[in-house]
Amino acid sequence: MKKKILFVCLGNICRSPLASAILKQLVSNAGLQDHFIIDSCGTSGNHQGEGADPRTIQNALRNGVTLHHRARKLRPEDLNSFDLILTMDQHNYREAVRLAEKDGFDSEHIRMMRSFDPLSADPQADVPDPWYGVESDFEEVFQILHRSCVSLLQSIRTFTFTAVPD
Repeated sequence: MKKKILFVCLGNICRSPLASAILKQLVSNAGLQDHFIIDSCGTSGNHQGEGADPRTIQNALRNGVTLHHRARKLRPEDLNSFDLILTMDQHNYREAVRLAEKDGFDSEHIRMMRSFDPLSADPQADVPDPWYGVESDFEEVFQILHRSCVSLLQSIRTFTFTAVPD
């Protein structure tokens, strides 16, 4: 049974596609790609069909991560088909929970991304949106997402996939 993980931000062009690409690379490096389905989306449909923000792509490449992506909007069926939905900020968390409850789906599997960040004192903290920022803001987001994805994968391997080799 594959573990299905969905990352959610606002427009699906900066944070969530980067988180998806980072986790996919970590999973691939661990030889676990057959155990996961990893995707991303946004609560807004403003960028549907667009690629990731060029600044996000460049930052990912500088950090050794390749990002291939087309933006899409969060769909009601996502809330029922993914095992874990990780939102980048409080706004997107509330939107995902609202959509789940509206459509009668369980919202227990919707969490904040930084709940996996070992350096965050607040598990409800936002991953900052770098959209209006500069290059250092994109790097800060990369670092937050990378360490959160490392922690997430370790958590999944420890608690869910006891049969998955280290």
